[in-house]
Amino acid sequence: MVAVTGDDNSGGPAPTDSTGMHGANSVDDQVADQVGTAESAEIMTESDEVAAPAAPAAEGDQDSAEASEAEASEDALSAPDLEQESEIAADYIEGLLDVADLDGDIDMDVEGDRPVVSVVGATLTELVGPKGEVLEALQELTRLAVHRQTGTRSRIMLDVGGYRARRRQELAELGRTAAEEVSRTGVPQRLEAMTPFERKVVHDAVAAAGLRSESEGEEPTRRVVVLPAEDAVMEPAAGGQG
Repeated sequence: MVAVTGDDNSGGPAPTDSTGMHGANSVDDQVADQVGTAESAEIMTESDEVAAPAAPAAEGDQDSAEASEAEASEDALSAPDLEQESEIAADYIEGLLDVADLDGDIDMDVEGDRPVVSVVGATLTELVGPKGEVLEALQELTRLAVHRQTGTRSRIMLDVGGYRARRRQELAELGRTAAEEVSRTGVPQRLEAMTPFERKVVHDAVAAAGLRSESEGEEPTRRVVVLPAEDAVMEPAAGGQG
């Protein structure tokens, strides 16, 4: 694991998409200036799939499923490729921290077949935002920066202040609790709207408890429904995405 200080101005370049960003602006405003670019770039987002009773996915893949059949067919990136993605992402985030005048250390790692970049520090709540919304936007912008330099779609995971790790634990407990309640009452439970990352964690927890779950609705109000064991699972949408 490599640590890079976020306030080191001699390292990586400023963010690729920093047009219109000023140090006086809040991180939320800076991200909002760039979200349109990320949305139009067709960068892969995590997708949750209907989960049948089975062992949960490995820790490194717990928060993501393959986005498309085409991507699933691509050869896995080698370790040097993943490390390169981590370095590009770390440079991008370091530049963003400098522009926003925020202090933070950047840890780079590779978990399974995906690079992970984590920002740690004392005052980083604005990089997470309500329900992780700013973090999700930053992750997509980081993937866009990596894609522009490598020409390859990235599955890089961005975390800030351990938010994803804590959220994963909360969601796993929510999935287990919902499964226990559905097993006891036989009544399906519809959970609150969640991001793809959050839904995938819940699906895995429900599957580990021996029940089934499906996703319903459209983004951004798509949610997990926990089903009794005898209920039929809805057919997944075209392309294999939940």
